[in-house]
Amino acid sequence: MARKNAFYAQSGGVTAVINASAAGVIEAARDSKVIGKVYAGRNGIIGALTEDLIDTSKESKAAIAALRHTPGGAFGSCRYKLKNLETNRREYERLIEVFRAHDIGYFFYNGGGDSADTCLKVSQLAETMGYPIQAIHVPKTVDNDLPITDCSPGFGSVAKYTAVSIREAALDVMSMCATSTKVFVMEVMGRHAGWIAAAAGLAQEQEGDAPHIIVFPEIAFDQAKFLKKVQQAVKKYGYCVIAVSEGARYKDGTFLADAGSTDAFGHKQLGGVAPVLAQLVKNELGHKYHWAVPDYLQRSGRHLASATDLEQAYAVGRAAVTFAEQGKNAVMPAIVRGKGKKYAWSIGEAPLADVANVEKKMPRNFISKDGFGITDEARAYLLPLIQGEAEMPFKNGMPVHARLKLAPVTKKLKGKFSI
Repeated sequence: MARKNAFYAQSGGVTAVINASAAGVIEAARDSKVIGKVYAGRNGIIGALTEDLIDTSKESKAAIAALRHTPGGAFGSCRYKLKNLETNRREYERLIEVFRAHDIGYFFYNGGGDSADTCLKVSQLAETMGYPIQAIHVPKTVDNDLPITDCSPGFGSVAKYTAVSIREAALDVMSMCATSTKVFVMEVMGRHAGWIAAAAGLAQEQEGDAPHIIVFPEIAFDQAKFLKKVQQAVKKYGYCVIAVSEGARYKDGTFLADAGSTDAFGHKQLGGVAPVLAQLVKNELGHKYHWAVPDYLQRSGRHLASATDLEQAYAVGRAAVTFAEQGKNAVMPAIVRGKGKKYAWSIGEAPLADVANVEKKMPRNFISKDGFGITDEARAYLLPLIQGEAEMPFKNGMPVHARLKLAPVTKKLKGKFSI
């Protein structure tokens, strides 16, 4: 049987370890007896639509291996969601044109929930438009909100970064609280699910350790209870450290920091909840404050990545190729947690129909009764995911990252395609 080429693309917000998944896909495909070349989409699915492909076979073995310690999206990512076939048939016809022109029979899409939806739609091309394509979703999201999989590759590293950062910032605040800042607010990512905010709770080892308050999207924000909790912490410890999810909201569902616009996926753009809470504390309690928004730093901090997360990200990339070799379609490699007391994991399989557009939120038993902290159950779930320090080569005091050729594939179709 003649080998078919593969198309690999990265989607949505990147992580510290998404390129490890890329390395897993490419290295496994190079060993495959059924897959030819791997073409990467420049800037995600947009690369497929515009026939802007990258020939990964031009990259050296060392360069692909270096992706394991390189943050960001090596081939470029995007936020672009394919509409339904009935709504925008021309996009799907274009994909088929490009795939056929470059003899592509495998589609590996590395992303979160919206990407799983796109991957599912592409998997249906063979049935609806008569073109054979196997679509495998490669899981990735710092939000940890993909269903079925025990955790989402990318989350363990951002969880580690968050816990370490809030502990270090808390030591700074504590040392100055007698005459300076009393309240520190750190905003973390998480639109609808508070997994990253929960990870901040791992910084606590004993009574009085920061963070003293965690604000989750899953718990309706109660201003009076929040302010009371802040005042209690300041009185008892001399300062108060708060971790807040960007998606914190009131009982009616309104975000505390709704910027009034939406992104390409139709999600509300959030304008920054940390300054909102900090100003509330200042206005109502009069305490001096500081706030911080790690933003891209938390998801790109490869220097502080979790070794467990790195290995899982690489493993799902390789597993995606194995699934393709086995003839599978519309599936996703999933992390399966072992049953024993000692943490262990393996790779399972999840159907995309059960993954696409489904968000996994924090279970209530992971959140303390007062709604401002994590439970022992949450700690038991989270701690294994941040274990191990992923090795990082340095040169002249700076981390060494992959530098790819990103050689373009010669276009075979005439005319331009506008998105």
